[in-house]
Amino acid sequence: SIYSFRGANIDNILQFKNQYPGCRIFKLERNYRSTQNIVNAANSLIHKNKEQIFKNVYSEKEQGNKVRVSSSYSDYEEGYAVAAMINEMRMRKDYDYSEFAILYRTNAQSRILEEALRKRGIPYKIYGGLSFYQRKEVKDIISYLRLIVNPHDEEAFKRVINYPSRGIGDTTVGKLVSAATENNVSLWTVLNAPIDYSLQINSGTAKRLSDFREMIERFIEQNTRLSAEEMAAMVVKESGIVSTLFQDRSVEGISKQENLQELLKGIAEFCELRREEGIEQVSLADFLSEVSLLTDQDNDKDEQANKVTMMTVHAAKGLEFRNVFVVGLEEDLFPSQMAKDNPRAVEEERRLFYVAITRAEENCVLTYAKSRFRNGQSAMCSPSRFLKDIDVQFLELPTDTSSDTFAAARERFQRPAFASPFQQPRAVEKEEPSFVSPVAQAAQRQRLTKVETATSAPTTSAAPLSDLSGLSVGAKVRHDRFGEGEVIAIEGDGGNAKATVAFTHFGQKQLLLKFARLTIVK
Repeated sequence: SIYSFRGANIDNILQFKNQYPGCRIFKLERNYRSTQNIVNAANSLIHKNKEQIFKNVYSEKEQGNKVRVSSSYSDYEEGYAVAAMINEMRMRKDYDYSEFAILYRTNAQSRILEEALRKRGIPYKIYGGLSFYQRKEVKDIISYLRLIVNPHDEEAFKRVINYPSRGIGDTTVGKLVSAATENNVSLWTVLNAPIDYSLQINSGTAKRLSDFREMIERFIEQNTRLSAEEMAAMVVKESGIVSTLFQDRSVEGISKQENLQELLKGIAEFCELRREEGIEQVSLADFLSEVSLLTDQDNDKDEQANKVTMMTVHAAKGLEFRNVFVVGLEEDLFPSQMAKDNPRAVEEERRLFYVAITRAEENCVLTYAKSRFRNGQSAMCSPSRFLKDIDVQFLELPTDTSSDTFAAARERFQRPAFASPFQQPRAVEKEEPSFVSPVAQAAQRQRLTKVETATSAPTTSAAPLSDLSGLSVGAKVRHDRFGEGEVIAIEGDGGNAKATVAFTHFGQKQLLLKFARLTIVK
């Protein structure tokens, strides 16, 4: 049972013997897919479940590689690290792209992974779902942004004129289209002068059209002075998209809310990166140009091509791949925050993780980020409790203690069961999706120092760059998205000072120091 949200009930299995006395149980315990190490790691994980019919699954294949654990400083770095590992494994073993799968707990996690794969030129397909920018709620918001930049964009106009529902039906839209076609003008032109184009509508409809036009005009006017992230925040709130999406508490509704937050995060991330590169005012047009490049691959419908497969763990049941990456193994993500206070729900999440690990035939890589952008803000993360559930003898743990909290927890990982290898559980409010405006975040960031201290591993010490004179060529630094790197050049002074940093997974980046939040790692 990993589908209780669809009505599955694990008690149907657990109580079967009691309901049907005298029944016989046949255990299919041989795994023909995975190497011994992968099977043993999965066994040690699922044995932590109390509610189960005990099995001892075994494999007669080779011992194989240990399950690899990898950490990244941020979810952004995690995506690029996975892309780098795929390239590295292909060069070493000559794997096809189709022999790789990336599994994640929630659909919203795909955005950064998609971006990282595209930047590396790695083809991929979304199994059982849509690419991030093809999801309805994402396309709806993007259409609003397109209409603001170009109000004569007919496709965007038709998509948003009645979303969220504002009483402008298909009949009215049809009249707009007819008037525009007959007069060889755009829909926006007709909307601005309905009487001039003999639009036959009643007073109620005229008022609704006028309200829509005024809202878009207000957005267009604000777009001349606000950044892309500020405009996106304004649009989703004032258009009614936020209130519409957050009324739906179903599994699908929560997924849409996560996708909305992920899109806003992506826009804010895009603006921050551009500011660090020296572009202080990042417009909607800049972001939309980037999105058009990122979505080029979405037109490729050849599902049989040689591509990396991406999917949620729920969708992966029954499938198999030579190499599997399970990403986002952090508390409140996997296991889900909604499951954390319910022992039975945690056990279901553990069964789900078991499914993820056992999709791998030869190599399984488990990744987590030490910070992740969720519910509108970036927060530090604890590695998932499920990582501790796996017997350490079947794991290949990180060894680079200069950049990794997991390695610092290595000894604690080998303590007796139920001794937490990570920090004590954090007090987290009950999950209630909330919208946090990137505008508010930007204001908060401006109140912070230009360069702030990032959480570091216990084996390292970090000095914040409150004084730019403390930065020198050769210094080891940490960036909140790019992770760790080395300063290879510094130029300019004062507000124009820039540093070129060579990052592990991102190559060289030239950053404007007044915006780049760097930390010196000693």
